[in-house]
Amino acid sequence: MSITESSSNYEDLEHMAVRDLLVNMNNEDKTVPLAVERSIDQIVPLVEQIVLKMQAGGRLFYIGAGTSGRLGILDASEIPPTYGMPHGKVIGIMAGGDEAIRKAVEFAEDDQQQAWKDLQALDISDADVLIGIAASGRTPYVIGGIREARSHGLVTGCIVCNPDSELASVSEYPVELIVGPEFVTGSTRMKSGTAQKLALNMISTSVMIRLGRVKGNKMVDMQLSNTKLVDRGTRMIMEALQIGVDDARDLLEKHGSVRAAVNHYLDARN
Repeated sequence: MSITESSSNYEDLEHMAVRDLLVNMNNEDKTVPLAVERSIDQIVPLVEQIVLKMQAGGRLFYIGAGTSGRLGILDASEIPPTYGMPHGKVIGIMAGGDEAIRKAVEFAEDDQQQAWKDLQALDISDADVLIGIAASGRTPYVIGGIREARSHGLVTGCIVCNPDSELASVSEYPVELIVGPEFVTGSTRMKSGTAQKLALNMISTSVMIRLGRVKGNKMVDMQLSNTKLVDRGTRMIMEALQIGVDDARDLLEKHGSVRAAVNHYLDARN
């Protein structure tokens, strides 16, 4: 039996007091970052390959099913507003399509051919990178997509939570996050999902930093999509240029991003 399907370390959950449930879940969750830490050496070469491909104009794709697919879509959707990256440079696709984001689509993950069809609709090529996300490491939709992509010369990686899985075996850069049994047996939206989210955060953030989308420790290319972000951008300009709030906000509104505002101001002074 796979680790992700193995029995919980806890029995009779329905008889636990609420506080005990929460404490025990939290204790299990504390082990997740350590599992991710053990996999950092697997993540490094995958990030390096993504950076090389994206520097040359390529894209990053995620494929998955269920929770894993939703996590990929979440990570991809946050890249444009956070880092000002154009839409379509990081793309998440899940078995069952957009409908499956909110409601499970029966048996969608069992089709080994569908992922490659979904990817072809977006003109995927060997300029791109594909990461398959599957806690079990045996989801047919993901395995089929990764296998076909690799046969077409794409850089492929995966994020799994079982050792020696089929998905890892067909991926060029496998990342194995072994978090152990779930608090609720087999509920991989819990520790496995948390580990996958941490790894995705690390991968995409590292890539964006290496692509120059962060200056110092600031999101200088973030989209100004709400008042909170406009205020944050204004403060960043004030700090960088040592100017007042009104001047900083005027620069931000005129140039549309922290980076552009700061660069224009410095160029004008020089």
